Amino acid sequence: MRLVFLGPPGAGKGTQATQQAEQRGLRYIATGDELRKAIAAETPLGREAKAYTTTGRLVPDDVIIALVRELLEQPGSGRGVVFDGFPRTIGQAEALDRLLEERGEALSAVLYFDVSAEAVVQRLAGRRVCRQCGATFHVDSLPSKRGPLCDRCGGELYQRDDDRPDTIANRLRVYNEQTASLLDYYRAQGLLVRVAAERTIDEVRAAVNAAIASAVGGNANGQGPA
Repeated sequence: MRLVFLGPPGAGKGTQATQQAEQRGLRYIATGDELRKAIAAETPLGREAKAYTTTGRLVPDDVIIALVRELLEQPGSGRGVVFDGFPRTIGQAEALDRLLEERGEALSAVLYFDVSAEAVVQRLAGRRVCRQCGATFHVDSLPSKRGPLCDRCGGELYQRDDDRPDTIANRLRVYNEQTASLLDYYRAQGLLVRVAAERTIDEVRAAVNAAIASAVGGNANGQGPA
């Protein structure tokens, strides 16, 4: 089973992707996280990527795909994989198709987490992160019982620059410019499944299970074939 979870920042795809990976025994891949790990570990690909990130340039598609290739060749990928927020462009999507074809594999489904811009702004602008332990809270839906301090460790809670309303608006603009054609690409392949994401986490999880079951077989509890 090979799944792609797409959606704008704040759509909740990361939460659902990690849950599905754990539930179904799949490898979870978020290329942004994996790039940061590679850079920190100073792997050959990490050093190559760092040459771009330190100068504010986008890491090119061939470096991203090479990283994905390495990850798929590692132990733990045999049962399947969930890609969180990848691919981001048509070029990456085409390269991923070629990579999977080389392995005798193909995508099973692409789930698009559909959420309004207003909901994204509300979700992200209300997010607060602990400076000490990294725990995440929300001023409305998941406030800390200690007000401006973290429930877990007592550290200071702060709003990341990425979560300020003006920054969020720009992130959404860039996302929409990049992904409009990507959705059409997967829709033309019959892989795209829309998930209405402006609901509770449990309701979205149920919708995701149903979408996967419909797309690749099995039941909504994730016991279908891998």
